[in-house]
Amino acid sequence: MDDFKYIADIFKAFCDESRLKIIKALQSGEKCACTLLEEVPIAQSTLSHHMKILVESTIVKSRKEGKWTYYSLSDKGSAEAIELLRNILKKSEDYKTYAKC
Repeated sequence: MDDFKYIADIFKAFCDESRLKIIKALQSGEKCACTLLEEVPIAQSTLSHHMKILVESTIVKSRKEGKWTYYSLSDKGSAEAIELLRNILKKSEDYKTYAKC
């Protein structure tokens, strides 16, 4: 896949320490924003910003229940990120070393 904007948006989710902490917190199960705020000491507005990026990346999914939003890791989004990384780092069959110096 050569949609570099799409790929960059997915990997943007992994490029921030707070977002990595949120992902780690979600490894143990679905959580509401209140619980995430207890586990990741950031401001509520900052959490909202990070959750927007994580949900848009498809790494995290959200669901509404009443006035609460619950977040969890997305199996599909995680598998896609793994596959994208695998493809980005895959050497072509005619891989060569080039030197022009």
